Amino acid sequence: MSTRQLSILTGISYVIIFFAAIYANFFVLESLKINPEMTVNEESMSIRLGIMAFIITVVFDVLIAWTLFEIYPKHYLSLLSTFFRMMHAVIMAIAIFSLPLILNMNDKIDILSSVQQFDTIWLIGLFFFGIHLIILSQIFHGPSWIRIMLMIAGFMYMIDTSAHFLMENYQDYSTIFLTLVAIPSMLGEMAFAIWTWIYGGKTSNKSELNTN
Repeated sequence: MSTRQLSILTGISYVIIFFAAIYANFFVLESLKINPEMTVNEESMSIRLGIMAFIITVVFDVLIAWTLFEIYPKHYLSLLSTFFRMMHAVIMAIAIFSLPLILNMNDKIDILSSVQQFDTIWLIGLFFFGIHLIILSQIFHGPSWIRIMLMIAGFMYMIDTSAHFLMENYQDYSTIFLTLVAIPSMLGEMAFAIWTWIYGGKTSNKSELNTN
């Protein structure tokens, strides 16, 4: 595949992950946290679709790890970046194992415990994803503001995960942490995806894409 084709595939994959993650997180997981028993008993199909959405995000996460490695093959940090993104994908895949069990549960405490187990494992994966974004910000040779947002997003993922485990009163500040993670993440990652989709791999950018 040409660099241009790989860039388009990267952008499309990011968009798919974006919408799949929004559905799985804000429509399925949130419903389980707010109304666990009702969701399991009356909306089991939404849980199944949410599980599939998470699986889709893992598949395209691996795909992006590959496309980015192929787009920036000469950069000395490219392989390291790929490893950290793959670590995130593997940990995310492990976390998903907690969700199908919910379909056979009737007790609120058991359901919330499985959701919490998923969240905890996923948080660990996001720490490594944050490292990937920081490294990617050094590899990417597009607009400097996108590189900065990617770096900030990466640090915020790491800080948020650390805060979950180190702060006993994390829930008192959870909204603040969520905002600090969401804003740079959405701006940086979506801007990166759109830029890569539209401009990545074009003749004028090929020399930049493969710069050491």
